[in-house]
Amino acid sequence: MDFTNLLLSLFVILVTAKLFGEISQRMGQSAVVGELLGGIIIGASVLGLIKDTELLHAFAQIGAILLLFEIGVSSSLYDFIKVGAWAFAVAVVGVACPFVFGYFLSLALGLDSVHAIFVGATLTATSVGITARVFSDLKRLNSKEAQIVLGAAVIDDVIGLVILAVVTKLVLSGTVSLGSIGSITLIAVLFLAGSLAVGALLAPYLIKLLKTMQVRGMIIAMSFAFCLAMSFFSEKVGLAPIVGAFAAGLILSVTDSKTHLEEQLKPLSDVFVPVFFVLMGALVDIRVFNPFVQANQLILTIAAALLAAAIVGKLLSGFVVFQKGINKLLIGVGMIPRGEVGLIFASLGLTKGIINAPLYSALVLVVMMT
Repeated sequence: MDFTNLLLSLFVILVTAKLFGEISQRMGQSAVVGELLGGIIIGASVLGLIKDTELLHAFAQIGAILLLFEIGVSSSLYDFIKVGAWAFAVAVVGVACPFVFGYFLSLALGLDSVHAIFVGATLTATSVGITARVFSDLKRLNSKEAQIVLGAAVIDDVIGLVILAVVTKLVLSGTVSLGSIGSITLIAVLFLAGSLAVGALLAPYLIKLLKTMQVRGMIIAMSFAFCLAMSFFSEKVGLAPIVGAFAAGLILSVTDSKTHLEEQLKPLSDVFVPVFFVLMGALVDIRVFNPFVQANQLILTIAAALLAAAIVGKLLSGFVVFQKGINKLLIGVGMIPRGEVGLIFASLGLTKGIINAPLYSALVLVVMMT
């Protein structure tokens, strides 16, 4: 892809992202839904204005890394550690049920065990960003239900990222055994726990040192450099780069520059993150949703079944809370939205050759519907 075409493609992507994001928000939906729909429209199966080249894919992956880094910075490592038992219980059930439902439904619909494991994993993570945005718009962010849901959403994102690391490794190696699951899980947990423990101790002192320097943008540049380094090492130990990005964000969330970093990251995210979502939409082949083509009927059946699994699995998680005065159904509904992590799961599966384009399209449809 030559440089001129790259410039034109980025122009088309950014204009599409903001235009469709604005329309989506005016209709009361998340901007992410608009960005995905915009991507589908300018993608190969409709207008064909952009293609998934290596350069554009690299921009999109930086967007995914930035997104998880920003989520990590916006979270609280201490709240994450101290979060209540109810949030933890909701998170565990909210991961286990969709995974199990998705796995067995996939097997019943004719997928092999390897693909079924990956599909189940894609359904696990609740979108922290979408859920927080909705509670905020409703002025209910400080309610008990919202606190449980947000705590659980952060926890199940981390559990989901560990599952992503395990499942990707298992699928690519082609073997599933207790030994390999144990070793991969151990590596993932050690990487996350070790980097969080060491990083939380050192980060405040390093930020203080950076504050003494006079070069403009020192803190944001070095923080993003740290994010990239953590993503690199995450990839080197066999995990997805987004695992390292999320860990880097959590580490920096303990510093007194947390608010400053959140503000400084917004312009970066506003440019790179929409590229990820639009490109993910562009990879969807809308022709597979034509119900009059016999070959598409299985994909549509899979999408409908997985949507049911995605909704019911999260709804059940709300009913593990036995505290008086808590709206269990509200918690369950609050856990339903999938978003950034689910799309990252699906896109990774497509680019690694784990799933094919029709199955990827079905998974993106499930994410959009939730």
